Amino acid sequence: MRNHLLTLISAVAVAAALFWVYRGFDAKGQWEGKIWQPFLEADTWEFYIIPGLIGTLQAAALAAVLAVAFGAIFGLARLSDHAWIRVPAGLVVEVFRAIPLLLLIFFIFYLAPNMFGGGDYAFIAVVLGLTLYNGSVLAEVVRAGVQAVPRGQSEAAYAIGMRKGQVMRMVLLPQAITVMMPAIVSQLVVLLKDTALGYIIAYVDLLNTGFKILPAVHFGSLIPAAIVIGIIYVALNMALSYVANLLERRSRRSRKTSAKPVAPPGAEAIGLRAGGGLDNTD
Repeated sequence: MRNHLLTLISAVAVAAALFWVYRGFDAKGQWEGKIWQPFLEADTWEFYIIPGLIGTLQAAALAAVLAVAFGAIFGLARLSDHAWIRVPAGLVVEVFRAIPLLLLIFFIFYLAPNMFGGGDYAFIAVVLGLTLYNGSVLAEVVRAGVQAVPRGQSEAAYAIGMRKGQVMRMVLLPQAITVMMPAIVSQLVVLLKDTALGYIIAYVDLLNTGFKILPAVHFGSLIPAAIVIGIIYVALNMALSYVANLLERRSRRSRKTSAKPVAPPGAEAIGLRAGGGLDNTD
């Protein structure tokens, strides 16, 4: 009864907030058909929305591949027995994880012309900044995922004569991937949203074309543009979250692990169950 009552109160509060927002927009004339008309025209989608969406997806896809590779390499390097590998890898991860992503993008964007000459470095700055920051976070996910596997698993593998490389490749990583998958995909959701920071350096992404250029052409359509762009971002993130859930269920069926799930520090728990993540009853 208490849960039902709290749910009802929350639903009423949300409905009241939405109605208040609706009334505020209505008072400012934001629901008039003339300011929504551009989004019903094919030219708007052809010249503004779709090019920006393609730019966002291109930057996110390339940065995701590079960030996962970066995270795997430096995450495993941090587990090395050799200090000359472990310490520099840890330093790189901590430095790029601590620097704000926007500062990274600015630094790369303004440094590249001085090093390589003139050119359009907006795409490179966005992709490289996303790679360094999110790759550093994923490196911690990889390290935590491997360490989440109970120590007895590796001890048993060493006891039957396996080398460290074999233990990592055949025993630890297959189990660690199972518990890392939701955390990795959740960080990729963050990466997808962070492509919007390219707006600051005029990268042609969804936020730039849809929220900056489009309202300048169709004066008065700023709020409708924000709503449409927001809906598109929500749809993209929900699709990626759906993939995360599929991967989670598939990994639970295909692998057995006694490791507990991990989550990236500061990332959204997309793909994790509210009750604590993966079901470890296998």
